[in-house]
Amino acid sequence: MKVVRFNNAESYEPEKDWKRVSLCNQNDISIEHFVKPPKHSSPKHSHPNAQILIVLKGKLEIWTKEDGAVVLDEMDTAYIDGDQEHIVTNPLEDVVSVGLDIFVPGRSFDFWLKKKELLDNK
Repeated sequence: MKVVRFNNAESYEPEKDWKRVSLCNQNDISIEHFVKPPKHSSPKHSHPNAQILIVLKGKLEIWTKEDGAVVLDEMDTAYIDGDQEHIVTNPLEDVVSVGLDIFVPGRSFDFWLKKKELLDNK
């Protein structure tokens, strides 16, 4: 068994106030807790891992080319196929949204840091 204490878990901010915490980082599954500030959107991206997103607080909007924009409320979930381009946005004006991302197989926790490095080097 591996135990991760939230307060001691690896964490970073890919962008100001967009916080991510690694709750599980294994080859077969990874789980990331995230806080998304009001009106924040992730860049359009994809990854080979299937993703399950769970809204814990607030609302999150997920955009895919196939489905357009879909708003999820607290405790709603969405399954995103591996390699499917998507954008995750907090559509709320003044409320922080919180969620969990589950990736199968697991992905590297520094995914957004690597993406940022690539964008910064262009």
